Amino acid sequence: MKSAHPLAVDRDGRLVEHIETTLTGYLARRRLDAEQVHPCFADAADALTRFVLEGGKRIRPTFAWWGWRGAGGDPGGTGDPDTVLRAISALELVQACALVHDDLMDHSDTRRGNPAVHIEFARRHRRDGWGGPPEDYGASAAILLGDLALAWADDMLHGSGMTEEQHARVRPVWAAMRTEVLGGQFLDAWSQASGDESVEAAMRVNRFKTAAYTVERPLLLGAALAGAPSELVEAYRSFGTDIGVAFQLRDDLLGVFGDPAVTGKPAGDDLREGKRTLLMALAFEAAHQDGCTSGIDTLTGALGGRDLDTATLERAREVLHELGAVAEVERRIELLTESGLAALATADVAAPADTALTELAHAATRRRS
Repeated sequence: MKSAHPLAVDRDGRLVEHIETTLTGYLARRRLDAEQVHPCFADAADALTRFVLEGGKRIRPTFAWWGWRGAGGDPGGTGDPDTVLRAISALELVQACALVHDDLMDHSDTRRGNPAVHIEFARRHRRDGWGGPPEDYGASAAILLGDLALAWADDMLHGSGMTEEQHARVRPVWAAMRTEVLGGQFLDAWSQASGDESVEAAMRVNRFKTAAYTVERPLLLGAALAGAPSELVEAYRSFGTDIGVAFQLRDDLLGVFGDPAVTGKPAGDDLREGKRTLLMALAFEAAHQDGCTSGIDTLTGALGGRDLDTATLERAREVLHELGAVAEVERRIELLTESGLAALATADVAAPADTALTELAHAATRRRS
């Protein structure tokens, strides 16, 4: 008689533990491959492993798991939950690729309270007195380790043990997600370089850079693994898009107002990095409409200011409140959460995923880090 899988009861907080165990085992095996290239590459792979395992809430695989459960996936049934765990855990490696590259592109010094990858490798170069600029070496290491994370994500997914039918359903979801996240990253760089401060530009970045691969595509990945009907797929798509954008809007607020002790990033980091978020777009739009030149000057002076001091940051925060941008972003988060949950309610989502996805939506949009 087949014994019950440890996740047969999966609302006891053990899902994240199982995802991390799956990632730990996979990365340990891949380190052996890196060591065959050279010990220095194995050492670099160790840095990537630490980046993946030492932090992160595992939001993406968690949404994918409950997408699978909501479509009838049953860890206590006849399916293979270990295959599902391996497939959805690959999402964390896509996330690692995006974060490593994002930190380099934004010149961020820290991630989750630790040095960003490009900073860590520049410090190693400087410590050992190697030739050439340390910053160039750090940038090279970050680019290559981000690429390695994406390559290993593909390997992990496609080597997860899926059936041919699952492969056929999963492949287009995975392909679309990779294109969207890289396209969103490019849009972010393009918007900053071109100085596009429009609400439309900010929402495009939100939709593709974060929302698609944070909630929507993970849900659809879970649905594809379970062979979900088209009605449920469409409900997941609507729910995932709205909750994913709301998740990013919360991130926009945390990037300016978040507590560094909780977020692991310096206070006001989005301002230092010159991010054209919806929060900033709404503020500039309101300032132009009201003829508030002082507000425009304050925000322009703070945006992209690498040496942003406390007084300038506090004044920029005040202006964002005064122009109504903070309240408008909060309003949009609330509306998107409501519309996402309404879309989910129209679908036949298997219990207990219906409750779990509702709880996840609230947690993602009300978080403090």
